[in-house]
Amino acid sequence: MGRLSGPLRPRGPSAAHAPADGPAPGGDARGRAPAEAGAKGAPRAAPAAEGAPVPDDSGPAPERIGFLLVPQFSMMAFMSATEPLRVANRLAGRRLYEWSALSADGGAVEASSGLSVMAERPLAEARDLPMLFVCAGFDPDAHAAPSLLASLRRLARRGAVLGALDTGAWLLARAGLLDDARVTLHWEAAPAFRETFPDIEVSQDLYEIDGRRITCAGGTAAMDMMLDMIASRHGHDLAVAVARQFIQDGMRARTVRQMGRFPALRGRPDRRLTAALELMQRSLDHPLSPGEIAEAASLSVRQLERLFRERLGESPAAAHLRLRLERARELLRQTDLRVLEVATATGFGSGASFARAYRARFGVAPRADRREPDMMRG
Repeated sequence: MGRLSGPLRPRGPSAAHAPADGPAPGGDARGRAPAEAGAKGAPRAAPAAEGAPVPDDSGPAPERIGFLLVPQFSMMAFMSATEPLRVANRLAGRRLYEWSALSADGGAVEASSGLSVMAERPLAEARDLPMLFVCAGFDPDAHAAPSLLASLRRLARRGAVLGALDTGAWLLARAGLLDDARVTLHWEAAPAFRETFPDIEVSQDLYEIDGRRITCAGGTAAMDMMLDMIASRHGHDLAVAVARQFIQDGMRARTVRQMGRFPALRGRPDRRLTAALELMQRSLDHPLSPGEIAEAASLSVRQLERLFRERLGESPAAAHLRLRLERARELLRQTDLRVLEVATATGFGSGASFARAYRARFGVAPRADRREPDMMRG
């Protein structure tokens, strides 16, 4: 398996014309000054080429951000969060941000992709961090050790901004640090999270900024979140310039909804179809009548049926049943709820009717489908 264990070496082009994967001027790939990087045995950054902007460190101190890497974390989310910071430093010509990777014990952490990242220090030693993101992926609850949760609470008491990428919100919730916050996390993990923490408000947005808590759905949404943060601190123009380095036209708004469970649509987006699907998504714990769905879409029942057949290739009733069964499968695989409890939570009147529908959809009985989820997410 691969390992990412140190800062990247600088490339040839000057900072003025370096590609998006070049180092920040005057520092290593994590935003640290050359002297600091060298003191830890990492390669020093090469002097900037003639004509490159001279880093200006006369302004405010760089903003320090820690990333707590939990075993099986999402490498996509981690890189999507850190790369915009590095490019912001390079384009600004000075160190706006410094960041570090942390782990529970200070050692290397393996991502869900099989690559490992070497942490710089244990979480317990990061007592002075002003901002920390918990980066998790599969089965975050398995890593909710009392010592780790205590370290998170200690940072919160010291006034740190605490954030989460992908399923990192799970650990913040276990630590009791999300009781009054509106949060988001990856759509695939949201049903189990809602069942486990019913008093925490969960949204389907790409990311949430609620006071001193910042949560993100993971994946490329982490880049949108960081671009928002860059824009709020250093201006919209810089955020757009960073986005363009990653071949992005701009940044998605916070309130863009995760559409992971929704089926692939044929043709252009349709607000009527979206309204119907969003009602279905909010109503996974009970069946909906065709009239209820049609009313949400401002259509007649006949028009609704035709729209679903044309755009999704299935009826509204079949689409809603599929969404409910997919949620049931997630609850079976991600929680310890009994089969009958899962049936009730997804709107089935009896265990027998649930088992018949489940077997027809997935080809296996609910009780036999309690296994680790397929490794489909990064």
